[in-house]
Amino acid sequence: MESFSGNPTTYVGADDKTYETGTVVEATVAEKHRGTITDQHDMKVLGRTQELRRNFGFISIVGFGSTLICTWEFILAASVTGSLTNGGTAGLVWGYTLVVIAFFLVYASLAEMASMAPTSGGQYHWVSEFAPPSCQRYLSYLTGWLAFLGWQTGVCATSFLVGTSLQGLIALCVPTYEAQPWHGTTIVIGVVCFTVIFNTFLAKKLPFVEGIMLMLHIIGLFAIIIPLLVLAPSENAKTVFTEFTNNGGWPTNGLSFMVGLNPIVVTLCGFDSTIHMSEETKNAAITLPRTIMWSTALNSALGFAMVITIVFTWGNIEEIRQTPTLFPFIQVFYNTTQSLPGTAIMTVIIILTLLASAIAVTATASRQIWAFARDNGVPFSASISRVSLGWNIPVNAVIISLAVAILLSLINIGSTTALNALFALSVGSSLSSYIIGISCLLRKRLSGEALPPRPWSLGRYGLAINIGSLCFLLLFLVWGFFPPVTPVEPTNMNYGCLIYGSVIIFSTIYYILIGKKVYTPPVDKVRRYLQQE
Repeated sequence: MESFSGNPTTYVGADDKTYETGTVVEATVAEKHRGTITDQHDMKVLGRTQELRRNFGFISIVGFGSTLICTWEFILAASVTGSLTNGGTAGLVWGYTLVVIAFFLVYASLAEMASMAPTSGGQYHWVSEFAPPSCQRYLSYLTGWLAFLGWQTGVCATSFLVGTSLQGLIALCVPTYEAQPWHGTTIVIGVVCFTVIFNTFLAKKLPFVEGIMLMLHIIGLFAIIIPLLVLAPSENAKTVFTEFTNNGGWPTNGLSFMVGLNPIVVTLCGFDSTIHMSEETKNAAITLPRTIMWSTALNSALGFAMVITIVFTWGNIEEIRQTPTLFPFIQVFYNTTQSLPGTAIMTVIIILTLLASAIAVTATASRQIWAFARDNGVPFSASISRVSLGWNIPVNAVIISLAVAILLSLINIGSTTALNALFALSVGSSLSSYIIGISCLLRKRLSGEALPPRPWSLGRYGLAINIGSLCFLLLFLVWGFFPPVTPVEPTNMNYGCLIYGSVIIFSTIYYILIGKKVYTPPVDKVRRYLQQE
């Protein structure tokens, strides 16, 4: 039987019973792409077959995670207007600080679980291993659907930002152009198609491209903030750090501040992306936790630099919100530089990094649904879980991401707040999957049950970190589906909660009728030695 370093005390499989080592299907990729001996051991322990190439090293997977999240770019393109409306400059600064602290706790918890079980399934696998036996099957199944919803919506939301930012730049450069919602939807569909082409025909180049885009992600920040800090008039420091505003119509400044946290949460949510690429990462049990924490630190620092630049240089947010470009950041670039070429260059930097994010999100979404499908978690699992020989990528799963993104992009035609709904849906679903996973881990810690061996551990701080992360996650989830302003009307309603609830109801009904008969919980395949802490 396989063994793990240390002195194992318990050997467990499904339902905490003792099992003999089962037969593991031989890997379908060349030896050089199977990773380290530890990777191969982990795959056997998890009962999985190596079907994807392990092409990502530490730097490339850090680039993948950092460019996917695009913290400072999302602050500019998607978050700053909502946070300045609800909270003002002080709300943005202190709200961002609070969110950074919260996500360090959250990602530390996820990083430890990734070290325990480095699998593309991520959250739904961990829930299957750590949840009480009485409910682990359903909770794992539900978590898989929540992760599916979060990442598939993320493909559309990120592509939406790319397409509509390009539309906004056209509106600035061509004054006669009148932007129409269907124009934006068409561009979004084109962007999604490009990401799918890249994730199929150019999939082998993904690690290299993400490494290159990491440099643009870092250097591009300075290309944006230096002109703003040098050319734009500066606000008073006392005003910036102490003046909270409530322009969303909420009864109190406190409520306005909490609603203003929603767009900030978007900028740091999603570093579990690297976990879903774990079966393509070398030495994953060690590389992934380090990647998650380093990527979080890097993006948090870059995001803070952008937040400080914004609150000191943007001026009156209500004036720039009326811009015909649809995006205040484009108008601010033009107001500051008074140059169309200069504005175009600065905006193209944002568009390129967001495009790299869309490519990475598509890769993540396809790996998550592929992993879920190989356990028969979704309809047509046999086709979705197929990995094309020679390509060593789940092509059908990538195509699913294309179809879902196109359907979701149609929301933009009938809603002026489609982006808010998409991000609320993506973030709310992801946060829910984090909550279920960390709760199950916390249950094991509180009950004194042994945790799986892992090279990256929170040690004695694990309990406090898990509790703190859950408190923040529950807070963010509750406020995440609030509309941005009041009074609430059909045009400004946050419809993310409607789709979120519908998917939970659908997945539950599907589980009762079909899922529980065909779904194979990951814990049924796990053959693991456990070691007392």
